[in-house]
Order: sequence, then structure tokens, then C-alpha cells
Amino acid sequence: MTSIDLAVGNSSVTGLVAMSGGVTLDFDNTVILQAALFTMLILLLKPLLFDPMLRVFALREERTEGAKATARELQERAGELLTKYEGELARVDRLAAEERDKLRAQTAKLEAEIMREARDAVAKIVDQGRKSIEAEVDKVRFDLGRESERTAALIVSRVLGREVQ
Repeated sequence: MTSIDLAVGNSSVTGLVAMSGGVTLDFDNTVILQAALFTMLILLLKPLLFDPMLRVFALREERTEGAKATARELQERAGELLTKYEGELARVDRLAAEERDKLRAQTAKLEAEIMREARDAVAKIVDQGRKSIEAEVDKVRFDLGRESERTAALIVSRVLGREVQ
């Protein structure tokens, strides 16, 4: 081990360094050996460890970016499909509403026709009933008139005590 001692007047540099709380630096061949080993490890590990690791990191980053790009494309496509689906759903709703309105109009026409036929049938039945009742009333009046004449003749003959013609 070599130490560096410089004599300056009555004191040495090491004495000053020790007094001031500094560190004594021993410089020997192990430092050169450690630097050489470090350099040799760097040169040896670079192609064996560092370059493959950097390639793995780059590949992972590339795949991650690719997956992100694919995910963005899929999200855009999903958004387009959702928009298309919503448009198609709106179109189907509109067509269904039109069809429903057509069916309601047809049903209203059919209902009106059925009601008209029913009113016609009821009017016919009521008219036939009125005619029938009118005929019955006329018959009853005629019969009542004949019966009242007969009853009047009977009353007159009983009151007079003789038969009246």
C-alpha cells in the first residue's frame, strides 16, 4: 500500500487531512483491477444480457403499442357499429310506428264499416219491428172496432130489451 505524504514545512498533508476530518485515500493496483473487471463484464454482458434485454423491452413496447393501436381501432369500429346499430334501431322503430299507424287506420276503417253494417241491421230490424207493431195495432184496432160495435149492440139490446140491428 502506498500513501501519499507531502511534507510542507513542519506539517504533512495527511496530518492536515486527518485533522480536518477527511478521508485517507489509498490508491493501489486493486482499483485498476476492479476497473478492468468492470470493463470486461460490461463487454461480456452487453451482448449476452443487456442487448437481449433491450430487445425484449423494445419488443414488449412494440407489442404494447400494437395492442394499444389495435384496441383503439377496435374501439373506433365498436363506436361505428354502435352508431350503425342505433341508426338501424331508429329506422326499425320508425317503420314499426308507420306500420302500427297503418294497422290502426285499417282497424278504424274496419270498425267504422262494422258499426255502419250494425246500424243498418239495427235500423232494418227496428223498421221491421215498427211495421209489425203497426200491423198488429191496425189489426187490434180493427178487431176492437168490430168488438165495440158488437158490444154496443149487445148493450143497446139489453137496455131496450129487444134486439137492434
